[in-house]
Amino acid sequence: MDICPKCGLPLQACVCDEITKTEQRIQIRTEKKKFGKLATIISGFQGVDLKVTAKGLKNELACGGTVKDNGVELQGDHSRTAKGALVKLGFSEDLIEVA
Repeated sequence: MDICPKCGLPLQACVCDEITKTEQRIQIRTEKKKFGKLATIISGFQGVDLKVTAKGLKNELACGGTVKDNGVELQGDHSRTAKGALVKLGFSEDLIEVA
């Protein structure tokens, strides 16, 4: 039986990921890229697996994207729908700021 080094619980009962997700202060903003294309930048993640989060966001929002500069960069303007997708992934709605 494996034990989580953070909380000391067995890995099957570990709640470290859920706790860190609810304590994140996340900012969502749009940015103009090359050739006038818009990109949605989601930043403020700490202690979260960004590749898994980016994959979940891309699947939920049906777009492309990448992990860049300790944040997630999504193709297109998803500023209105990204907050709902983050809530579905387990992040706290109160701590998500849309700029």
